[in-house]
Amino acid sequence: MEFIHQPYQPGETIAAIATPPGEGGVAIIRISGKEALDVAEKIFSGPIRTYKTHTVHFGTLSNLSKEPIDEVLALVMLGKRSFTGEDTVEIHCHGGSLIARRVLEAVLGAGARAARPGEFSFKAFINGKIDLAQAEAIQELICAKNEKALDAAGNQLKGRLSEKICSFQKQLTQVAAIFEAWIDFPEEGLEFMTMEEVCSLLEGICHEMQCLLTTFHNGKILHEGIALCLVGCPNVGKSSLMNALLDKERAIVSHIPGTTRDIVEDNLRLNGLNFKLVDTAGIRNAEDIIEIEGIRRSKEAMNNADLILLVLDSSIGVTQQDLTLMEIIPSHKTIVIWNKTDLPHSPLPSINFPHCVELSAKARLGLELLHEKIDAVIWNEGPPTREEILITNIRHKEALTGAIGFCRAVINGLKNGVSPEFLSSDMRQTLKDLGKIIGVNTTEEVLSSIFSQFCIGK
Repeated sequence: MEFIHQPYQPGETIAAIATPPGEGGVAIIRISGKEALDVAEKIFSGPIRTYKTHTVHFGTLSNLSKEPIDEVLALVMLGKRSFTGEDTVEIHCHGGSLIARRVLEAVLGAGARAARPGEFSFKAFINGKIDLAQAEAIQELICAKNEKALDAAGNQLKGRLSEKICSFQKQLTQVAAIFEAWIDFPEEGLEFMTMEEVCSLLEGICHEMQCLLTTFHNGKILHEGIALCLVGCPNVGKSSLMNALLDKERAIVSHIPGTTRDIVEDNLRLNGLNFKLVDTAGIRNAEDIIEIEGIRRSKEAMNNADLILLVLDSSIGVTQQDLTLMEIIPSHKTIVIWNKTDLPHSPLPSINFPHCVELSAKARLGLELLHEKIDAVIWNEGPPTREEILITNIRHKEALTGAIGFCRAVINGLKNGVSPEFLSSDMRQTLKDLGKIIGVNTTEEVLSSIFSQFCIGK
C-alpha cells in the first residue's frame, strides 16, 4: 500500500490495533491524541479523565449503543510521558481478531481516526520524543532476525548512533562558525584556529565518519541476511550440498548432468545468521532453450550474491568448464568447495582462490569446516560486539557517504587556498547530509518512505 503522509495535525486523535492479527491471550488497541481521554471515556465504564498517568484500570468496554463488548484493562499515559508525547490510552482486551476489531470500531465510533502505518512513531518523531534514526530502529527491532541484529537495533533505539552523529555535527558547526567569521570579517585577522589546526580537526572527523561507514558491511549482514549462492558445472554436487546445509531433501539429486534447470531457494540459519540459500543450474555450454535460461538465471544470482560457494568435483579435478567458470567468478566473495572427497581422487591442484574447503556433501563430512570458513569470510575483522555502533540502513550509508565527500572537499579546499565562501558552502552541505540521518530538514517524501514501512499500530 502506498503511504503518503497527510499534513500533520498536532494532537489529532488516532487509533489502531497494536498487536499482530490472529488469536492470542491479549489484544491491544492504542489511542493517542488530544481527545484520547474523551474518546476512551465514552466507551469505558470508568471515569478515564480522572485517572493518574501510568495507571491501569479494570472495567467494561461498550459501543456507543451501550452494548458491552468485553471486560478490559485501560492504561492511561498522559502528555509528554507517553511514547507519542500526547495523551494516550491503551485498551487491553481478550485476544482474538473479532473482539479486537469490535473494540477498534467502538473507539473509531467515539471520535478517533484510523491510524496510518507508523503514525504513532511518526507522532513521537514530530513531538521530539525520538529522532528519525531511533524511529527507524523501532522497525528494525521488530524485524530483527537474529540476536546480533537485535543488539544493533537496541543500540540505535537508545540513541547511540544519534549521539555519534550529533558529536560530528557539534565539531563541524564550530569549524563552520570559523569559516563564517573569515567571510564576515576578512580584514580583522581573526584566527580562532590556524589553517593547519582546522585541517587536522577535519581529518580526524573524516576518519571517524569513515570508520562508522565501514560498519555498514556488518550492519547489512545483520539487518538483511546473506544471499548465499551455490554455483558450479553440472553434476558436481551442488544440490547435494544444498540438502546437506539445510539438513533436508530440498533439491532433486541425480547422477544425470543438468538436473537443476532453475533457481532453487530456501532459508538457512547458520552460526546465528540468516541466509537465503540459492542452488543454481549447472553452468556449461548448452543448446536446450530451458537450460540456457536456467544458466542465465544462475549467472544473475551469482552476481547478486553476497557469498558464493563454487563447487568442484574432487574425483575429477579441474575441467576446462571449471576454468571458464572461474574466470567470471569474483574471488573475494567466493569459497571453493572440493566436493566428493569420499571418492578416490588424485592430489587436489592449487587454484587461485583464497578460500577452499574439502568435504563430502553426500556423506555429510567436512560441513563443520565449511561453517567455520563461511563465518570467517563474512566477518572481515571478526563479528561485531554487542556495544558496537553499526550502520544498518542504506539511507544512513548514503547520507554518511555524502557528508564524508563534502568534508573531504573542505579539507582539499583549505589546502589549495579556496575562498572561505566555497568552504562554508561545502561545510553546510556536510552538516545537511549528517542531519538527514537523525531527521533534521528531512523532506515529507523521505518521511513518507520511512514510516510507510511500519505496521499499522506502531
